[in-house]
Amino acid sequence: MKKIITIISVILFAVGCKKELVEKPERLVERDKMIDIMYDLSLLEAIKYQNPMSLDSSDRDPTRFILKKYKVDSLQFVKSNMYYAADYNDYKIMFDEVGARLEKNKNKIDSVIKIEEKKKKLLKKKNKVVKKDSIKVKEELLKVKPDSIKRKPKLK
Repeated sequence: MKKIITIISVILFAVGCKKELVEKPERLVERDKMIDIMYDLSLLEAIKYQNPMSLDSSDRDPTRFILKKYKVDSLQFVKSNMYYAADYNDYKIMFDEVGARLEKNKNKIDSVIKIEEKKKKLLKKKNKVVKKDSIKVKEELLKVKPDSIKRKPKLK
């Protein structure tokens, strides 16, 4: 009996003493909006990594633009990010959602790129055919002698 009471009291003590590592901020960014912001920031980082000069040429800070897009100030974002990051499992789930979204859009973009490449190949083939035909037309024009063309007399 004493063992049961001891076990229950230890469990109650452990559950009752659970303290949040980071307090919930006053203006917490909603979870879905936070995932959207994290997604856009991930795209931004990928752009910076792939082509650093593309963002250096602009006068504005792209991160600030993204926060403005979602009507969130930088302090609010930082505090919300710290709050969500305090719960590792939930934060990992959020990043998994961002990763899944990136992968989904990557597949869409890959398919669009393949379609564009096919269009370019078809255009190249058509241009070759047109060039061959235009050479034939030029040859036909060269066969015609300017003397053989009758001119209409000018009327006064």
